[in-house]
Amino acid sequence: MPAVTYELVHQSKDCGARAGILHTPHGDILTPVFMPVGTQATVKAMSTPELKEMGAQIILANTYHLFLRPGPEIVKKAGGLHGFMNWDRPMLTDSGGYQVFSFADRKSITEDGVTFQSHLDGSPRFLSPEVSIGVQEALGADIMMAFDECVPFEADYNYTENSMHRTLRWLDRCIEAKTRDDRALFGIVQGGFEEDLRRLSAKETIARDCDGFAIGGISVGEPHEEFLRILNYTTPLLPADKPRYNMGIGTPDYLFDSVEAGIDMCDCVLPTRVARNGQALTHDGKRNMRNAKFKEDFSALDSDCDCPTCTQYSRAYLRHLVTAGEILASRLLSYHNLYFLIHMMQEMREAILADAFLDFKKEFLGRYLA
Repeated sequence: MPAVTYELVHQSKDCGARAGILHTPHGDILTPVFMPVGTQATVKAMSTPELKEMGAQIILANTYHLFLRPGPEIVKKAGGLHGFMNWDRPMLTDSGGYQVFSFADRKSITEDGVTFQSHLDGSPRFLSPEVSIGVQEALGADIMMAFDECVPFEADYNYTENSMHRTLRWLDRCIEAKTRDDRALFGIVQGGFEEDLRRLSAKETIARDCDGFAIGGISVGEPHEEFLRILNYTTPLLPADKPRYNMGIGTPDYLFDSVEAGIDMCDCVLPTRVARNGQALTHDGKRNMRNAKFKEDFSALDSDCDCPTCTQYSRAYLRHLVTAGEILASRLLSYHNLYFLIHMMQEMREAILADAFLDFKKEFLGRYLA
């Protein structure tokens, strides 16, 4: 049996949205699901008990960052990420590819892999499909991602085509390098914003019979209509009996779009990143808690949210914490933002089961975007 399997519970009658169960070595995941990002083996400002308390089913850690610090050997000695960060639920690691291509300086891409300078000390480092899989196996994730190249929106056709074919060759090497049968490997469909390349990438990636499939290379700065075009073109190409993952998606509108298309899993650093900048995601849209209008507003941050931030603290107090630069501001807003997205996805699942997803989307986004 594969390490991770997908069980379809219900296909919505009004669109492509679907509710399922993802069976993993560290427990089942009810989908669709939002995955908090724990880049450096920590979801910023949150403890693992708090993540469980808010309903997080699975979290994501980053191969690039943990490869550089503290190093996979140390994490492996601690019992993998589950032991290292005291997390006994499912874990996914990305391959490090996105960070190398978008974050690392002075990188050189060859067929072998990518040589780059560490953002920590400038030292030369090398990541390849084999190194990435070796690091991810040491980290002990339930779901590992294939090493790929994420091309920018403005990349031309020839570059995108060459990159897509290289990603396929790298996937073959990831499959060859994988040694643990108790861990899953997801392939990533690339091809930029060219439909013919997306179709070919999907066909060839699916032929490798991975445990799941991700859509990479969208939500990289393109207009929303381009995001929708490629999302809605690519998702139906993916197998219905495997989990589908749209990478790097975290705003409510993009999450609704993804689930409507038939996506099961999404992740993003957005909820904690905007929280550190004093922003809250609420049913009535994004709120900047630095705004002076909240100075004497003693109502709840979001009257329709029952997280501890909303039930125990006022907007005036949160604004005070943000403007005073207090650490608690980041903690309380991060908790709320994560809770908001996790529970929004749970409500999506309930709407799918009731064949009312599109009505729920219209109602939710109508208020959120107003």
